[in-house]
Amino acid sequence: MTPFAIAGVQMYVQALQPNVEGMIQRLDVLMARFPWTQMVLFSELAPFGPLDKFAVPAENETLDRFCEAARKHRVWLIPGSMFIRHEDGRILNTSFVINPEGEVIRRYAKMFPFRPYEAGIAAGTEFCVFDVPEVGRFGLSICYDMWFPETTRQLTAQGVEVLLHPVLTGTTDRDAELAIARATAAQFQCYVIDVNGLGAGGVGKSCVVDPTSMVLHQSAGQEDMFPIEIDMAMVRRQRETGMKGLGQVLKSFRDRDVEFSVYDRASGVDGFLNTLGPLEIPQQGSRAGLHVDPVSQAAAPLDYPAPQPGVAAGGNLPQGRTEQ
Repeated sequence: MTPFAIAGVQMYVQALQPNVEGMIQRLDVLMARFPWTQMVLFSELAPFGPLDKFAVPAENETLDRFCEAARKHRVWLIPGSMFIRHEDGRILNTSFVINPEGEVIRRYAKMFPFRPYEAGIAAGTEFCVFDVPEVGRFGLSICYDMWFPETTRQLTAQGVEVLLHPVLTGTTDRDAELAIARATAAQFQCYVIDVNGLGAGGVGKSCVVDPTSMVLHQSAGQEDMFPIEIDMAMVRRQRETGMKGLGQVLKSFRDRDVEFSVYDRASGVDGFLNTLGPLEIPQQGSRAGLHVDPVSQAAAPLDYPAPQPGVAAGGNLPQGRTEQ
């Protein structure tokens, strides 16, 4: 067994004032209660909330405070993410990986801002992979990134064994996101550490999923701090022998006989996508994608196909039978 203890912190996030002090206080409490914790992950945009008007420069006092806290507790710290305003005016949703010496070793900008709702946020283009010495390989993915399996494919193809996934989801699609977290863990044979916030930071329901898609922890809708000891040897064995001795998906993908032309933008295979209209927020009463006039449809006679021999007009029931 190669154990490593990762704690998620699901906390209430305010939108109009900083949450930094609360994050550091919760980190102090976490380490007092569970001193065996080795890595701590907060939710997306936890420090300053979801409004990009509070974007900060790439080098800032808050980041210095998080580095000091990581050094104090001798932990790996990913303090969610912040909107970072760059000198060229672009704003990127950026996570930082801080090592136990209090050094920022990686910066990751979210590749898929939640457009069209985050239309003013620029997209990152570089993946984040880092090693914890004598433990294993980790990767970062922020919220909507995980809806695009290509991002996890790129990370796991580079050997990532644990996907760290800070989230800010306060919408009705959170249950779908949890399903994606489980599917991602199974498809890519990795742990998924998925941490959502509360209040302006989300609806909670953080989770930890192992490489067999088993949910090791599921938070509810209140504050939670959950250290989970994961087993890196389990990842390596499953990737070698398959999930429960069955599907060896990473090796099967490596040994594939097909190249996917959909990823060649000049191939024309993705032409259907160009019929879907612009990426924009739906408006009241929008009928985008619905090409039938509902009034005309109501006035027209229903055009059902003629029944086939042995099939009643009402459906696929043998003649002489009726629905109960």
